[in-house]
Amino acid sequence: MAAAPGPVTADDVTAVVAAAVAALAPTADGDWTAAAGDLTWDCWETVEHVADDLFYYAAQLGAGGRPGYLPMRAEANHHGGAENTVRVDPADGLDGLLAVLTAMGALLASMVRTTPSTVRAHHTFGPADPEASAAMGVLETLVHTYDVAGALGTAWDPDPDLCARVLARLLPSVDRTTDAWADLLWATGRTEQDGRPRRERWGWKN
Repeated sequence: MAAAPGPVTADDVTAVVAAAVAALAPTADGDWTAAAGDLTWDCWETVEHVADDLFYYAAQLGAGGRPGYLPMRAEANHHGGAENTVRVDPADGLDGLLAVLTAMGALLASMVRTTPSTVRAHHTFGPADPEASAAMGVLETLVHTYDVAGALGTAWDPDPDLCARVLARLLPSVDRTTDAWADLLWATGRTEQDGRPRRERWGWKN
């Protein structure tokens, strides 16, 4: 019998963010105003959205179980845009954007390391302990880097073991194959898989 997947950790958060930064850093000459995958958001605001998620997951852990989302303003820059609190000055270019992403990953990792395991942070998909918060940050980084990398024509090939652990933690009911990354893309509504139609609606369970 195969061993159960291990937990998703703070180190996984920093590792996946570093991998995303490494994948996207060579794309400064790409069209960052292009739509990211099938999203209505462009590539720039999609990376802002990932940074915003990492920030929010960290902040919600820091609230110590306060009910509801923290009352921080989040706005879209245009109709249909991502409603983010974290925004990056375009004048700082891709280096600035990726520096903010790195910083928000470090912030979430720090909160995951230091928050007691008994704390449950508010989230739409259920109260999240520190491990679930780490897994959410990893999932958002994995799939949105896929969206952006595809639009910019750069490779994104994440660690399959990490994908397997995220699936086990947040999406345990998803039927599994030998390709955990393909399973995660299907589970998050991005691809068809082995005759299974693309999911129109999806979510996870914390």
